[in-house]
Amino acid sequence: MTRRGHGEGTIAKRADGRWVGAVSLQDGKRKWFYAKTRRDVQEKLIAALRDKHQGLPLALGPRQTLGQFLAHWLQAVAQPKLRPRTLARYRELIMIHIIPTLGKRPLQKIAPQDLQHLYAAKLRDNLSPRTVGHIHRLLHHALQHAVRWNLVARNVCDLVDPPRVAKQEIQVLSSEHAKMLLAAAQGNPLEALYVLALTTGMRQGELFGLKWQDLDLAAATVQVRRSLARLKGRGFVELEPKTARSRRSILLTPLAVSALRRHRSRQLEARLQASSDWEDLDLVFCNALGRPLEPTNVARRSFRPLLERAGLPRIRFHDLRHSAATLLLSLGTHPKIVQEMLGHSQIALTMDTYSHAMPTMQADAVARLGELLAGTT
Repeated sequence: MTRRGHGEGTIAKRADGRWVGAVSLQDGKRKWFYAKTRRDVQEKLIAALRDKHQGLPLALGPRQTLGQFLAHWLQAVAQPKLRPRTLARYRELIMIHIIPTLGKRPLQKIAPQDLQHLYAAKLRDNLSPRTVGHIHRLLHHALQHAVRWNLVARNVCDLVDPPRVAKQEIQVLSSEHAKMLLAAAQGNPLEALYVLALTTGMRQGELFGLKWQDLDLAAATVQVRRSLARLKGRGFVELEPKTARSRRSILLTPLAVSALRRHRSRQLEARLQASSDWEDLDLVFCNALGRPLEPTNVARRSFRPLLERAGLPRIRFHDLRHSAATLLLSLGTHPKIVQEMLGHSQIALTMDTYSHAMPTMQADAVARLGELLAGTT
């Protein structure tokens, strides 16, 4: 072995004239690099040592494929930061849609044409433009780390346009339709669920994860502290609220308080009937044995039949949240209050999502302003 420079690892010249260098791995093994010149080996070792200090697996090295890089990025970057449900979605997009097409391509050789080909192929496979847009954003976020780590010179996603996504008109219930729904829900085992959805704007996962300890019926308040979701291979999992603002307190209407009191009485009766089979999870909305509700079962067996009985068009359960926000705004509620009730991270999100309600608000405001200033000129 020849004398080595500071930080360059171990370098030696082989009998065949080639140069070889080695870097020690954490498991005690070594990663070897070969080149025709000492300088080339030294550059490879410097890159490997940099990757080692940044937590990148040396076994991949600068010649890693896109698939190898994304696998490491998921584990080292995405997993510690993302919510479990989002992480599962990222993994699904990578394994099903990205790896089969571009997974074996060297990371440094990914070109804009490769991504454009991927997007076009997915659209031909009838993947929605919205999902292809998710793939584009995932790749952009991941490759931005590759740029920071000096694995690639540029983020090729900046040179590619994702497919245009047509803005979907959200479906909301008018005040009359909301009353029809609540009238049809009277006496329904999940009446309180629909009342809360329409009067608080809580997300489905937040409602399904609601516990009695989160409610103060005397003060007419509910604390949103968690969300409940079913994850593949893990069953039901309690998650932190979606954003920091999602952890919030919401005032309850008298209608909601009354519905919750009746629901509590019915649940106590069900608990007595279940006896020792009851699983005490303190859930407000649960099945006959106290266990979490299956969202698909609620939609198929309760919500859709309820819409039919009320004579209303089929909408998603999530549209009850949209309906609550729209009804509040139509009553002249300040968008900031609606933002806080919904748990949006930014008021711009509230304004953009419910822009359909703004023209009515503006017309009412202008009319009141005109009345206020009438006769002053």
